[in-house]
Amino acid sequence: MPLSSRLLIALTVLTLPMGISTPAQADDTKICYSAGSAADDTIRSCTRLLRNKKLTGQQLTNTLSWRLIAYMKRGDVDAALQDADDMIRASPSSNTGFGLRVQVWVRKNDLERAKRDADDAIRLGPKVAGSYNSRGFVHHLLGQYDQAIADYDQAIRLDPKEAAFVSNRGNSWQAKGDYNRAIADQNEAIRSNSKQPAFYSSRGSAYRDMGDFDRALADFDQVTKMNPRLAPPFAGRGLIWRARADFDRAIAEFDQAVERDPNFLSAYVGRGLARESKGDIDAAKSDFKKALDQGTTTQVPGMNVGTMYVAGDRFRAIAEARLKVLDTAVAPLPAPPAPAAIKQRRIALVIGNGAYAGLSKLANPANDAAIVAKNLRDIGFEVSEGINLDTQKMKDTINGFLRSASTASMAVMFYAGHGMQVDGKNFLVPIDARLDSAEGFTSSLSDIDTILAGLDDQIRTNIVILDACRDNPTLQQPAAVVASRSASVRSGLAPQSRLGAGATIGAGTLVAFATAPGQVALDGDGSNSPFSAALARHIATPGLEVQQMLTRVRAEVVAATKNKQVPWSNSSLLGEVFLASR
Repeated sequence: MPLSSRLLIALTVLTLPMGISTPAQADDTKICYSAGSAADDTIRSCTRLLRNKKLTGQQLTNTLSWRLIAYMKRGDVDAALQDADDMIRASPSSNTGFGLRVQVWVRKNDLERAKRDADDAIRLGPKVAGSYNSRGFVHHLLGQYDQAIADYDQAIRLDPKEAAFVSNRGNSWQAKGDYNRAIADQNEAIRSNSKQPAFYSSRGSAYRDMGDFDRALADFDQVTKMNPRLAPPFAGRGLIWRARADFDRAIAEFDQAVERDPNFLSAYVGRGLARESKGDIDAAKSDFKKALDQGTTTQVPGMNVGTMYVAGDRFRAIAEARLKVLDTAVAPLPAPPAPAAIKQRRIALVIGNGAYAGLSKLANPANDAAIVAKNLRDIGFEVSEGINLDTQKMKDTINGFLRSASTASMAVMFYAGHGMQVDGKNFLVPIDARLDSAEGFTSSLSDIDTILAGLDDQIRTNIVILDACRDNPTLQQPAAVVASRSASVRSGLAPQSRLGAGATIGAGTLVAFATAPGQVALDGDGSNSPFSAALARHIATPGLEVQQMLTRVRAEVVAATKNKQVPWSNSSLLGEVFLASR
């Protein structure tokens, strides 16, 4: 089973101006300009220098630089942003202020502004390696791994001795699923600087993603030997023990992580998921609530320790979704399976909605669901099936599936029926949905983003297949315009464009659509839709990798519909996935 990659890369290497004059008698200058000073001491000393001296030019930007870094260490991102702005105003032709502000925008999760500042830093300093490293970092956060690798290549050409650039490139290779190149880069970084714990941590996460747990554990053990105060390697080990279904050991590792960093949002989520899988629901809910009490950034296991903070929106979304699932359980939660069974357990939810009251009825979704459910059962999936579900039944059925996913190694969801895009978000439509009021309509829909957040787990593979209507009747249009699943209106479902980019959906998930974004999906003239018919012919083929399977489905649908419908998918899978055993 492929594991999700650790999301991100090391925070950019700071490139500060050199040649700072430090008079021996000036204690504030010594403290402000010393990398070894505590953050609070640096801030106090730099602030006194800024207040008591008329600093100009290089002295001013140097002092603001050091104070900005100290603010970032302390987590005072707004104060750091103010210093970056002041640096840029004082020296608008220098790349340093723009380069430092990139990191501030990243911590504030404003990646578009970070990208613009990275571009400006390169424009002003085209031969500064750190500027390309900064932009590579932002590209990685945006899920643009090829662009990130290109930027790291340029940074390495400009400064081949900086091991961090090589390690960062390895993290992007890892995100692309190229583990051989990822590990080769981490090996090179370690040969160049064997005393940097981050490089072992990054290599450990790559080993973990490729399923080599023993080597991953060895690397995380090395990190804890080098610096036992670091939290991420404990969380990294916790993920491995969760993957091995040893939940007690996983919880113990996450305990160590949060003890070292009480604000470690993703560690609370990891521990909550371990406790949920073990059946300790109250403790799991407590962890998810603690995760929501943290800030908007979180450390990520496997990254350059001490500085690898990333936006925590993804983990907050997981915590919110899991709390919702656990709080809305409609039946007593079953006892969890034995650990050995969890590692082999594969579950599926199949829904077919066609008997709509306020929208046009669809002939084939029930048939589509039946044939897909049969094929999944034939290849060993535990299948839950729902036909013509109203609002409450649909929500209960989906919540039950999400609850069951906590004790499975693979989860597949198939939906046939009406689907709609509202304000850029995708929804599945129950049979009693109404179009006559915005409030009543949207509250009855099932949000696909919420479903994906509920499935998101770094140790489970998730496949979501949507043979959904690409029609998008706006709330102002009468229901009569929705003539069929083939009706052409303004737009269809939106792509899950943030999949794998570190926002709300992590690696290890594939979302397949019956047609391309904004296009229509046909209900078909036979007993099944063109997409579901092709899917049924291939989904149970032994030894057929899932993305190859979808390629065959795409070819059949294009031929059958005479190019009117082109299936489309969005994937963050990092390895081969087989639904039917080879």
